Amino acid sequence: MGTTHMKRSEGGGSRIGYFIKEGVSSIFSHGLMSFASVGVIIACLLIMGSFTLVAVNVDHIINMLEDENQILAYVDDSLSLDEAVALKSQIELVENVNSATFITRDEAMEQFVDSYEDSSIFEGLDSTVFRHRYIIYLMDLSKTEQTENDLLAITGIAKVNAHLEISRGFVKTRNIVTAVSVILVVILLVVSLFIMVNTINLTVFERREQVAIMKMVGATPGFIRWPFIVEGLLLGVFGALAAYVLEWAVYNLLLQNIVAGSGLSFIRLLPFRRMAVPMLLAFLAGGLGVGVVGSSIALHKYLKI
Repeated sequence: MGTTHMKRSEGGGSRIGYFIKEGVSSIFSHGLMSFASVGVIIACLLIMGSFTLVAVNVDHIINMLEDENQILAYVDDSLSLDEAVALKSQIELVENVNSATFITRDEAMEQFVDSYEDSSIFEGLDSTVFRHRYIIYLMDLSKTEQTENDLLAITGIAKVNAHLEISRGFVKTRNIVTAVSVILVVILLVVSLFIMVNTINLTVFERREQVAIMKMVGATPGFIRWPFIVEGLLLGVFGALAAYVLEWAVYNLLLQNIVAGSGLSFIRLLPFRRMAVPMLLAFLAGGLGVGVVGSSIALHKYLKI
């Protein structure tokens, strides 16, 4: 690059075009390293995106289970029907209770008998062997145990069947998936930055004489820095867009062919379109962040500008 061209670019309106031209030229002149950088960014974003999608779907499934999760609260036998019905207002005041449905002992007996194909074996069964009860829906599965204790504290509630082990299992699964996702995101971001820094380092090393001349004739640090920033930015964008398209394709493949065709259709995963915009923004932010930060680190450490 000539000194005259540099001064004209630095002082004229073609500065941005010059930065872009130099950044693109550097990408193609270091094709192997650029390809490696984009490949690493794609791989890292794919892994991060996949674990994020798993975490989002686990949270979605747990939220559905919370909507459907039922706690049975049995009414004390000593209470009359009217007294049992009156408990509803107290139950719905409990912090984690979303709603409560009262079931009489007669309705409970009908449901029990209907659950068997041969109902004739229950002829003569007296409904008094059943208790009035409430079907209670929760807002947060992680608070199931506290909700059970709060319900038992209500006078007139004799027993609560809360399925604590099931709720704990779902909450534990969500916490593990979230923790693993966060750890992987951090590790993979570090790996991506490392590769990007090495790519920019190679570019800087091969252009060290050119950079030295630019500094000698008075080029500003920003003018020297921006072509490298543009290079990292473009590599990050290419990697992010490619990873996004691959993530979309793999997720839809899983959704359509694996889950639906393997007897797991009861697992209701979110359609990708529900997460398309947030995922695209996250991928672009990740790619741009790795590219720009990686370039800045390399320039700061090795060029001292």
